[in-house]
Amino acid sequence: MAIIVSGTPGTGKTTAAKKLARILGYNYLDTAKLIKKYKAYDSYDYKRKCFVVDTRKLNKMLISKIKENEYLIIDSHLSHYLPKKYAKHCIITKCTDLKLLEKRLKRRGYSKSKIRENLDCEIFDVCLNEAKEKKHNITVIDTSKRFDIKKIVRKLK
Repeated sequence: MAIIVSGTPGTGKTTAAKKLARILGYNYLDTAKLIKKYKAYDSYDYKRKCFVVDTRKLNKMLISKIKENEYLIIDSHLSHYLPKKYAKHCIITKCTDLKLLEKRLKRRGYSKSKIRENLDCEIFDVCLNEAKEKKHNITVIDTSKRFDIKKIVRKLK
């Protein structure tokens, strides 16, 4: 079973996922690259400048990767869609400092409407609530503050 790291874009998923993979000795899986490689999307949204991901195709691809190597850290704002039986643990990254999150998203070159959409997702805990609906074993990390990655690792073992 894999460990999944999810959260609104800009909340620190990749940073947390790479640290966890390094400390635990797990392989890091960048889902964004795989979505393109395996065409796990329906179309491209030119307004938002992103692919519209087909979560069924994504899950099928992720499940096959987990079967190849169960020691995976999966990094994606959609990873919480993975069925619970394939995920040992679900880390949700949050950035409770919305000004900091907005600054991070601006640095990425997101449009005002895409920034607003992502801030709304963070305000309403979309990823966290969806992970709860899937009944994942969840740990929340607030990346707007310093967090102890070793404490999280102890919780995962």
